[in-house]
Amino acid sequence: MILKEIQVQEHNESQYALHKKKFSFLSEALIDNGINVDKILDDLIRFQIAIPSWALGTGGTRFARFSGGGEPRTLEEKIEDVGMIHSLNKSSGKISLHIPWDIPKDYKKIQILSASFGIQFDAVNSNTFQDQPDQEFSYKFGSLQHTDKKVRQQAINHNKEVIKHGIELGSKSITVWLSDGSCFPGQLNFKKAFNRTLESLKEIYSSLPSDWRMFVEYKPYEPNFYSTTVGDWGTSLLFANKLGNQAFTLVDLGHHLPNTNIEQIVALLLNENKLGGFHFNDSKYGDDDLTVGSINPYQLFLIFNELVDSETPFIEKEFGWMIDASHNVKDPLEDLLQSVEAIKIAYAQALVIDRIALEEARDANDVVLCQEILQNAFRTDVRPLLAEARMQAGGALNPVQTYRYLAVRKNLISERGNKSVSSGL
Repeated sequence: MILKEIQVQEHNESQYALHKKKFSFLSEALIDNGINVDKILDDLIRFQIAIPSWALGTGGTRFARFSGGGEPRTLEEKIEDVGMIHSLNKSSGKISLHIPWDIPKDYKKIQILSASFGIQFDAVNSNTFQDQPDQEFSYKFGSLQHTDKKVRQQAINHNKEVIKHGIELGSKSITVWLSDGSCFPGQLNFKKAFNRTLESLKEIYSSLPSDWRMFVEYKPYEPNFYSTTVGDWGTSLLFANKLGNQAFTLVDLGHHLPNTNIEQIVALLLNENKLGGFHFNDSKYGDDDLTVGSINPYQLFLIFNELVDSETPFIEKEFGWMIDASHNVKDPLEDLLQSVEAIKIAYAQALVIDRIALEEARDANDVVLCQEILQNAFRTDVRPLLAEARMQAGGALNPVQTYRYLAVRKNLISERGNKSVSSGL
């Protein structure tokens, strides 16, 4: 389904009067506090968050998957869905592909299609966490860490192929996530596994074009529960430092042990110039892949506080901004709209922090005032800023409401059928 701009504008008209009141009230208060509202609006318009191709269909659990109908069956339909999301929020101008789930049959055709929606290709993602029907060797006991060199070489070659696909599409980065690890004590020699993985990554790294980046993603458990070879941010940073200045650590918000201080990790990676980007999601118990900001929005805000506090404006850095979520009971497209909104809310809240006052309070060891400054910003309803930025960019004042008003899911089911299942998963 392709949304026409006039459809979005017509729905905006019915909401504009109320929006104008809310925006005027908020902007006047921010201006009185010395906040440059126009700059915030500009930053919000510029900030783009990639939609992952694998999140456009219904997710699932270990027990079941409940398709909602109208899911994208091809890469072309996935790009159309991202284009539809982008037409509503004007913040999703990139798509992140997973290979081999999304191998284009005609690169030129795919580039033309994506360009027609204003969509670029973000990081490409390799897949050695499951066996493919045509592969010779199994990844049951690992891929880049495997004891058998033939298995390692197969995984290396796959990653090199992923880079080639990305080059053809105009991508500039590859994300490597490994399920490699062990299920039981004694199963794995940790040092040898690390060194084998490093040697494998070095060979992949040597295939990077000079303007590309490699993101090394970490995860403490699952599918292996005794150890994972890239188990935490420190291990990822070790790999990135050993590989070179084109390698970086990628932070997935769900890839941490309970109560981990993720914002401190982000600050330290920024300090070392080794933060590659994010996979945004939320979690209650583990790697739940829930809607961004649905469980712990304050943590998300604190992460953006560190990003905004960086000496170099993070909007000017080439970070990978991606969502990594799984939806079993929601309409996936509505969930993605909610996730993008939550990310930009946290960003806008961080932008309204009085940074001079915060630093003075820190220097004075005024703990109460530090908390007051942060929580005042967090409790500010910045949604009118987001709505204004979207409207100025040609998007919807309320993306989810407009999505429902235009009966997008109903139309997708009409076009693709009630039994369509997203490719890849």
